[in-house]
Amino acid sequence: MLTSRPIQPQDDAAVAAIIRQVMPEFGADGPGFAIHDPEVDHMSAAYSAPGAAYFVVIGEDGQVVGGAGVAALEGGEPDVCELKKMYFLPSARGKGMGEALLRQCLEAARNLGYRACYLETLSGMNQAIHLYTKLGFQPLCSPLGRTGHGGCDHWFARELA
Repeated sequence: MLTSRPIQPQDDAAVAAIIRQVMPEFGADGPGFAIHDPEVDHMSAAYSAPGAAYFVVIGEDGQVVGGAGVAALEGGEPDVCELKKMYFLPSARGKGMGEALLRQCLEAARNLGYRACYLETLSGMNQAIHLYTKLGFQPLCSPLGRTGHGGCDHWFARELA
């Protein structure tokens, strides 16, 4: 059974390794993708800031197998957050944890006072795109904020009310 909990400093190396393994799987390892964000190596510190939360998924063996979080949308309206760095190892996919973790992130965003949640992704991440639309995210014609993720070609947002 997979479970989730807030990220802890001892999770940083595992989360960074997951990001660096999963993103190239979808062709997202070049410039303009989150794999190059400075926070990747220090996720627990980055998400300990006010207005942020990050959760890790723990596999049956007690190891971190995925994660996702929310934080203020850089360069965006103050009441809009971004769903950030939602990635799972192949062994954790298809078990319903993506939906559970996304719901947990949206609830955290509401509790942090955000009005809306934005996300960026790219063609080929079809399971993720299906999940986002299933949970009420609407496609946008262009990106919001200044995330620096110019490699993404799909943008979505949803109200949190």
